[in-house]
Amino acid sequence: MAESVHTASSPANAQLEYQVHRTDLPLCCPQPSMALWNSHPRVYLAIEADGGRSECPYCSAVYVLVD
Repeated sequence: MAESVHTASSPANAQLEYQVHRTDLPLCCPQPSMALWNSHPRVYLAIEADGGRSECPYCSAVYVLVD
């Protein structure tokens, strides 16, 4: 049986602010497209309940909901 290997397309926690869309929800940091090997544990952020702006408690990256 062959295993599926997912390669991240961007480095984790490389920016201070990220714009996200409703299609990206549920929101987590680091994002699924980010490399996890050099990052912090995944944490889910309640961006809708936070008024469209959430900050990661680990890396302080700010996520802004744009739609």
